Amino acid sequence: MARVFDLPDEDLHSFRERLREVDYTVDGVRDLLGPVAHAALHRNETTPGLRETRGHDPLSTLTRLWLLQASVTYDDAQRALGELVDKLRAAGILHKHGGQVSALLDVRPYGTDEDDWWVAADLTPGMDGARPAVTPDHVLGVNSSATTLAQLTPRTKVERALDLGTGCGVQALHLASHAATVVGTDVNERALAVARLNARLAGIEVDVRDGSLFEPVDGERFDLVVSNPPFVISPGGDLVYRDSGLAGDQLCRQLVNQLPKYLNDHGVGQVLANWLHVRGEDWTDRLTGWVARTGCDAWVVQREASDPAAYVELWLRDAGLYGTPEYQRRYDEWLGWFEDQNVEAIGFGWLTLRRTNAKPVLRVEDWPHAIQQPLGSTVQRWLENVDLLRGWDDKRLLGERLTLRPEIDQEQLGRPGAQDPEHLVLRQRGGMCRAIRVDTAEAGFVGACDGSLTVGQISDALAELLWEDVDPLRHRLLGRARELILDGFLDPVSSAG
Repeated sequence: MARVFDLPDEDLHSFRERLREVDYTVDGVRDLLGPVAHAALHRNETTPGLRETRGHDPLSTLTRLWLLQASVTYDDAQRALGELVDKLRAAGILHKHGGQVSALLDVRPYGTDEDDWWVAADLTPGMDGARPAVTPDHVLGVNSSATTLAQLTPRTKVERALDLGTGCGVQALHLASHAATVVGTDVNERALAVARLNARLAGIEVDVRDGSLFEPVDGERFDLVVSNPPFVISPGGDLVYRDSGLAGDQLCRQLVNQLPKYLNDHGVGQVLANWLHVRGEDWTDRLTGWVARTGCDAWVVQREASDPAAYVELWLRDAGLYGTPEYQRRYDEWLGWFEDQNVEAIGFGWLTLRRTNAKPVLRVEDWPHAIQQPLGSTVQRWLENVDLLRGWDDKRLLGERLTLRPEIDQEQLGRPGAQDPEHLVLRQRGGMCRAIRVDTAEAGFVGACDGSLTVGQISDALAELLWEDVDPLRHRLLGRARELILDGFLDPVSSAG
């Protein structure tokens, strides 16, 4: 592998400052392209963007060069980057051919409300419908899985964090914003080189190590581990960023089972995964089996389940095989393999694990509905509420005061003209966007949770108002209160804020 990323620190600093100076940022590019061209670029279509960047200003040049993967003149490149053009050529990031310059490595804006970053990766294959040539050591850039994981991860301050299977290193950038020490591991040497470049370009320290799964950190522990592993389930594949070489969903199961060994007490693991739905087996039992062995608190969310044919089509296209002679043969082979394994569907979602010394709380659920990212604070609140409720018996909860979270609405559904609603629904306007049906007593209970009365006082008042027995209503509302706290509808006053 050519060492394409060896830029001295001084040149990397100059590069970063020049990108910022010409506004080659997320907002700058979005404003330059406009909504139509920007949306087209997300579909890997460059024609609208090329029309919007026909000027010779530095921002247009850099956008054409990297985001649109088009050649620019050497003169335009020099106007945009100055003497850095030749330094980037020497490092293998740019290529000069005649009077033209093109990109060998993608460098694109990426960031948060607090940070402007630039993420290098291999060029996006399949632009404008071209048949991509994806090499086994291809380094994937920021994609939907990467952003999902980044938005799921709690961002509380920690001492040590691990990005397992770091790829281009985008998770490590996020981790560095709230972890004192960040370690990134990968088996792909090219990915490690890209991750080092991205860390240096961002001006952060990441300890990048070569090796499979937890091998590079054996004997160490972390407060937070994140992983977007090669989770694609196939009979074989050689794309390192997605194919593990292990059968079925063994890679994800193995990762989950090993993870607690590398977590500090109360350490958190956040993992994306695929899993099999096997004929005659409830997928929730399969995932419960995974997490029950860990001894951790666990929250597993399945976001979608794909039928085998749709799954195969997705990943064959990802590999650039659509329209090639190999496509039908691989399609048939893959489907046959699923049939041999009695696979009905393939699930995709995430697992949150938290090391605990108490009796673990396990939650496995299917949630294909709309959510509102980022969910990191929702995940963190769930973990905190698990701890809170684990320490509260019924007597303690009866004495607590609760408040309704501000993003909760109540909907009353019924036939027009009817005196009473048929359904009462509590709906979240953020986070998991849950909607739950409640009865009259439960709706009255939630409505009275303004922090002024205890759970016991509200329950007893409702029993008198609704002519119900005190103890049965208390028992029912205590169970409901625990659910509503855990799901983020109610906050205990003692922990609010």
